[in-house]
Amino acid sequence: MGTALVTGASAGLGLEFAWQLATARHDVVLVARDEERLRRLAAQLEAAAGVRAEVLVADLSVRADLDRVADRLRDDERPVGLLVNNAGFGLAQEFVGGDVAREEYALDVMVRAVMVLSHAAAEAMVRRGRGAILNVGSVAGLLASGTYSAHKAWVRSFTEGLAVELQGTGVTATVVQPGFVHTEFHQRGGIDVSMFPDVTFLNPEDVVAAALADVRRGVVLSTPSLRYRAAAAVARIAPRSAIRAFGRYRKQLQDQEPAPDVAPERS
Repeated sequence: MGTALVTGASAGLGLEFAWQLATARHDVVLVARDEERLRRLAAQLEAAAGVRAEVLVADLSVRADLDRVADRLRDDERPVGLLVNNAGFGLAQEFVGGDVAREEYALDVMVRAVMVLSHAAAEAMVRRGRGAILNVGSVAGLLASGTYSAHKAWVRSFTEGLAVELQGTGVTATVVQPGFVHTEFHQRGGIDVSMFPDVTFLNPEDVVAAALADVRRGVVLSTPSLRYRAAAAVARIAPRSAIRAFGRYRKQLQDQEPAPDVAPERS
């Protein structure tokens, strides 16, 4: 894979991707907004794994910052062999009555940035005849759970289409679709998941290891864990009316919980 560029690298799955790639002896480019976290992580990775860790501070909702990351992916003198589009966050709001600026923010980070960075990476990788793009989706993309589901449904569909276009080029595209994962994601997003049993949560180490193994095998749809593969299979064949009914049931449960008092953040 050579050098890997990871967005949202300062926390959650992005942090785990950075560690696993570095310990596998890949140089890494770490992208996130939090410069202090990134520089601390870069120093830890270089000391522990003996790799080069480059820090690229960027807010992917800002076009100038996004363009700087895209330019790094196009740099043939410092080629990136793996792009991990991981940056994202939970909205912790309903669409109706919610802040539309926050909705646009989420769309910029979880849809537009994925498209722009994938385009830059794919063009550079195809020129070299090798490379891989890994987009972080979610089983939520199969459900009817607000605009987060819509964003992740787009990521899945986009990645599948990209994989078709890349056939025969030496470049692959994979989307990993985890369910609940033990990370900072829900806490930082002010999302209450106390209603869900612990058995529904995956360990980030397992999710990332499975995703990277599937990238190496050229798998397009990666769904870590047997239980989520089963859940995804059911969601794909179930009538959409049943999916919407499940969404209404989840909303009713969430409406019974106190409103979160933590503002959504992202890495």
